[in-house]
Amino acid sequence: MLDYDYPDAQGHFGPYGGRFVAETLFKALDELTAAWVHYSRDRAFLDEYAYELKHFVGRPSPIYHAARLSRELGGAQIYLKREDLNHTGAHKINNTIGQAMLARRMGKPRIIAETGAGQHGVASATVAARYGMECVVYMGAEDIERQAPNVYRMKLLGASVVPVHSGSKTLKDALNEALRDWVTHVENTFYIIGTVAGPHPYPAMVRDFQRIIGDECVQQMPEMVGRQPDVVLAAVGGGSNAMGIFYPYIQHEAVRLIGVEAGGEGLASGRHAASLSAGTPGVLHGNRTYLLQDAGGQIIETHSVSAGLDYPGVGPEHAWLKDLGRAEYVAVTDSEALDAFHRLCRTEGIIPALESSHALAQAMNMARDMDPDKILLVNLSGRGDKDIGAIAAREQAMRAAPGGQS
Repeated sequence: MLDYDYPDAQGHFGPYGGRFVAETLFKALDELTAAWVHYSRDRAFLDEYAYELKHFVGRPSPIYHAARLSRELGGAQIYLKREDLNHTGAHKINNTIGQAMLARRMGKPRIIAETGAGQHGVASATVAARYGMECVVYMGAEDIERQAPNVYRMKLLGASVVPVHSGSKTLKDALNEALRDWVTHVENTFYIIGTVAGPHPYPAMVRDFQRIIGDECVQQMPEMVGRQPDVVLAAVGGGSNAMGIFYPYIQHEAVRLIGVEAGGEGLASGRHAASLSAGTPGVLHGNRTYLLQDAGGQIIETHSVSAGLDYPGVGPEHAWLKDLGRAEYVAVTDSEALDAFHRLCRTEGIIPALESSHALAQAMNMARDMDPDKILLVNLSGRGDKDIGAIAAREQAMRAAPGGQS
């Protein structure tokens, strides 16, 4: 059995992770670490968390056999872990509930968050409304345009949405602004980070809140098909949905783990967000991990049709799993993800998020060349309501372009 016990007490996953932040945040991070260590072993906290997951989120989320899609592909069987059926429409709520519960116990009445696709922002605004807390969400100006439905949802829930106009106006820049806010208001503010990145203890803490996904799968798959899947696939931006389903499977060494990054217009084009496939180690947003950076260490602007994958780094545990060879990471292009999006809509009546569509595209590519008795399990991390406006606008622009389809 694989000897895997990470992170260490300082938050390191091998050479990755750690805590690279301004000195003013060390006290807050120490306070958070102590609270997390305490409450992660506190029966009352764990019971309340389990209650919220069942009665507010709607867990356990089901696993669905995409039988028609599998038949049409003519190869392996594709199963979907339906995180899109959670309250708020994605996996993000698993984590925001846990962190909001910590914030309440730590006496922090104000929460802040950053968001790209808007799902983490919606989930943060949702738990703030649930618990009567103030909520401020930072979001890149470009993402605000791409994800207008989620922006409106956040405002309906009572959150303040702050547009970020610096840099590439996407998730990276929103995270920068959220960190600045936290430094300024650390005494009364809890920062709910939405992915398995950032300074210790966030990568491990978010993973532990999200591992419910994989824990359920480990139990559900034998009940459905008599065994564990051959391959588990998940989209990777920062990496929380992937880490959530991967972590309980790390010890199941016969199960391949495949993370699917945003290949954008192709790795050779330079317009992508595939940190593990094309990046190098460096430090960003409080942790050491793989980044998209130039020779001088400056962050390179990213591109993806999916706002939630448009980030120049990745969680440090993914970086370590890559180096260990326990997980594989590949890149899927915008066009492949869009094709998978439409294929699932038309064969199974399920509208997936563009993030999830990347993992689905890789599963489809693999399934065609595998035997029908093989099983691929895809983490369908969110639903695509938020993306349909952007997809429709993209298709309209393509039709209007010279040589476009009528």
